[in-house]
Amino acid sequence: MRIIYLIFVIVLALFIVTFSQQNLTTIRLQYYDFLKIPPVPVYLLIFVSVLFGIIITGFWGIVERFRLNRTIKRLNKVVRDLRRELHANETPQIIDEQKTPK
Repeated sequence: MRIIYLIFVIVLALFIVTFSQQNLTTIRLQYYDFLKIPPVPVYLLIFVSVLFGIIITGFWGIVERFRLNRTIKRLNKVVRDLRRELHANETPQIIDEQKTPK
């Protein structure tokens, strides 16, 4: 498994390097007169956008995990309460002790 992971990392690094070398053209970002960013290479803009997307997706995943943990705790409490109620309504078992011959 470690070898597969290492191969994947090497291929990913090779892709990043070759992608960067093929997209060295600089662009200037501007939003009317409010936002003017100095020229940046295209590959940098793409990598920053991907990184920003990964961060936002990770944050949403964390929020969803907390929500699901809350739901699990609530449902576990309902199960405990229902089990308690079930055991409270059960009739106790009668144990018939018979004397065994000696």
